[in-house]
Amino acid sequence: MRSVTSSRTPAPAGSRGRGAWTVALCWITVMLEGYDLVVLGAIIPTLLKTHHLGMTAGDATTIATLSLVGVAIGAVCVGPLADRLGRRLLLIGSVVVFSLFTILVPLAGSVTMFAVLRLLAGLGLGACMPVSLTMMAEHMPASRRARASTLTMTGYHTGAVITSLLALQVTDDWEILFYVLGVAGFAVAVIQWFRLPESEAFVQARQSTGVPRVPFTELLKPAYLRAGIGIWVASFMGLLLVYGLNTWLPKLMNDAGYPVPTAVTQLLVLNVGGVVGLVLGGFVADRRGIKGTTLGWFGVSVVMLACLSVKMDSDLLLNTVVFLTGVFVFSAQVLVYAYVTNFYPAAVRGTALGSASGIGRIGSIVGPSITGALVTAGIGHPWGFYFFAAIAVLAFLAVLTLPRRAGAEEAPSAPDAPEAPAEGAAATA
Repeated sequence: MRSVTSSRTPAPAGSRGRGAWTVALCWITVMLEGYDLVVLGAIIPTLLKTHHLGMTAGDATTIATLSLVGVAIGAVCVGPLADRLGRRLLLIGSVVVFSLFTILVPLAGSVTMFAVLRLLAGLGLGACMPVSLTMMAEHMPASRRARASTLTMTGYHTGAVITSLLALQVTDDWEILFYVLGVAGFAVAVIQWFRLPESEAFVQARQSTGVPRVPFTELLKPAYLRAGIGIWVASFMGLLLVYGLNTWLPKLMNDAGYPVPTAVTQLLVLNVGGVVGLVLGGFVADRRGIKGTTLGWFGVSVVMLACLSVKMDSDLLLNTVVFLTGVFVFSAQVLVYAYVTNFYPAAVRGTALGSASGIGRIGSIVGPSITGALVTAGIGHPWGFYFFAAIAVLAFLAVLTLPRRAGAEEAPSAPDAPEAPAEGAAATA
C-alpha cells in the first residue's frame, strides 16, 4: 500500500524539518492537556482544606465533571471543524481558547464562575489530543503508528508529572499552576503559528474530488460490529480509570490517612509510571501482539488497584504499587487505540478511532463523578479503589471479546489506493 510519505523513499530535508516540528509541537500540545487535566486533582485537597470560595466536596465533583463535559464536547466537534479549517488552524485555535480561560480560573469570584471557566477551557482542550494524534498519524508510516501513538501519549503523563512537581512546590499558592499553564499555552500557540505545517494528507484530501466520507454506520456492519462493541466498552472503562485516578487519587490517599504532601506525591509517582508504561507497552505490543498485551495490562491493573485499597505503612511499598498502577492502567487505554489502528483498514480507521475516543470521553466524565460521589459520602477509601478494580475487570472482559486477527488483513482495502489522503478524510469523519 502506498502512502503520501513513503517509508522507503528518503524525504527532502525540508520535509524532515517540517515533520520534526509536527512531532515536537503535537507532543507538547498533548503534554499541556496532561498538565491541565491533572491540575484540578492536584489542588482539590487544598481547595477543600481552605474552603476556597466556600467550596465543598460536592462542588469539586461538579467542577471536575463540567471540565470533562467541556472536553467531551470539544472532542465531538473536532471532526467537522478540522474538515473546514484544517488541522493546523484548529489545533492553534484550540490551544489559544483553553489557555485564555485557564489563566482566568484563579480570578473566579464564585464556585459557579470557577466551574464555567473550567467548562470553557475544556472546549478548547478537547480538540487538542485528537488533532495532535491525527497529525502524528498522518506524518508516520503505517508500520510505526501504534508505537507513535503510545510515544505521543507520553506527553500527557509528562504534563501530569510537571503538574505534580509544581503542586508540591507551590503548596497553598495553587493559582500559580493555572498561570503557568496559561502562559505556556500562549507561547506554544505562537510557535505553532510560525512553525507548525498543515498535514500533507489533509491538503491532498481537500484537493482530491473522489475521497468519500465514511459514515458511522459502516462500523455497525457484521465485519466490524464485534470488534466495535469490545473497543467501545474497553475505551469507556479505560478512560474512566485514567480520569478517575488523575482527578481523585490525592483525595483518596488523603482519606486513607496519608498526609496531603504524600497524597499529591502519589499523583506524581502514578504518572511517572504512566510514561514508563506507554514506552514499554508499545514496545511489547509490537512484538507480542496488541490484544494479548492489552489483556495482560488490564489484568495486572485489576491487582494493583485492589492493592491500593489496603493502607500501607511502608512508603517504598506504597510508591511501588502506585508506580505499577500507572505503568499498567494508563498504557492499557492507549493500547486500545493501537488495536483500532491495527484492526481497521485505512478506509474506516479514522472513523473507528473517532468513535472509540468519543465514547471513551463519556467514561472520563462518569469516572470522576462516581468517585466524587463516593468521596462525598465519606467512603472514598477503600470503595473508590474497589470501584476502579471492578472497572478494570470489565475492560479486561471487553478486550477478551476482540478478534485477534486484524480486520485490515481479513478485508484489505484496494492495494493501489493512496492511503494517507483516505485517512486524512476519515480521521475527521
